[in-house]
Amino acid sequence: MKMLVTGATGKLGSMVVEKLLKTVPAGQIAVSVRNPEKAESFLAQGVEVRHGDFDQPESLDKAFAGIDRLLIISADGDNDTRIRQHANAVEAAARAKVGFIAYTSLGRASESSLFLAPVHRFTEEAILKTGIPYSFLRNNWYLENEASAIEGVLAGAPWVTSAGNGRVGWALRADYAEAAAAVLAGSGHDNTVYELSGKPLTQQELVNELGAVLGREIPVQQVDDNTYGDIMNNAGIPDFVIPILVGIQEGIRSGALDIESGDLEKLLGRPAAPVKQGLEQLVEQLKQSK
Repeated sequence: MKMLVTGATGKLGSMVVEKLLKTVPAGQIAVSVRNPEKAESFLAQGVEVRHGDFDQPESLDKAFAGIDRLLIISADGDNDTRIRQHANAVEAAARAKVGFIAYTSLGRASESSLFLAPVHRFTEEAILKTGIPYSFLRNNWYLENEASAIEGVLAGAPWVTSAGNGRVGWALRADYAEAAAAVLAGSGHDNTVYELSGKPLTQQELVNELGAVLGREIPVQQVDDNTYGDIMNNAGIPDFVIPILVGIQEGIRSGALDIESGDLEKLLGRPAAPVKQGLEQLVEQLKQSK
């Protein structure tokens, strides 16, 4: 059986491959990357490295040839770009007659109001149309997404949010990666949808956990969306990023990421890492990067 991970030099993809190497012979693993030279570390471990660019469908035909189980990791970029790239990947998978497609989606993608949801809704529907057995890995939110806010707190800033009491099912990227590896290498996952989420917490509850890690009280500044955007602008965030950040806050406030589910624990075969533990890791990483 040959399995392939796309985007394997990215943060999530590289972790998925690392997890796979703990349970699967390297000879059964292939990766598809835009820049094969960046995947030399995998090559050294016996993983097959293939060139595959979501903007070059012909490269995907070669990359997916002979693959039994495929993990499509969602691409980066604006919604239109991602939809085009994902369509290319799904169509190439169908042409290659892969036996199974796992896809890293978004929490409640089929009904979510989050501005990111249309990409994932489109991709899930495209995969369904192929008739290929699938598993949708609907990742909630990476705890690592809060690194810049945590960095601000370490520098003495308050935690700024316009998300109100909206809850988020934060989990560590490593746990999402391990769950994806379990599905790709495992059995019994045909035609499944997994809502992968940590315990949902409000911004205040997350900050309380961060305060426990740092040993001090952290002020939370609840503002409206316009003020939040202004604060991000004053913090030097690029103009094109600010609407994205505001959109995330809006989505959280509306409950788009408030998802109670035991699917992550089920796939891991253990509890997901507690948020406090994850925050301890992030704080240590941020301090070491100084």
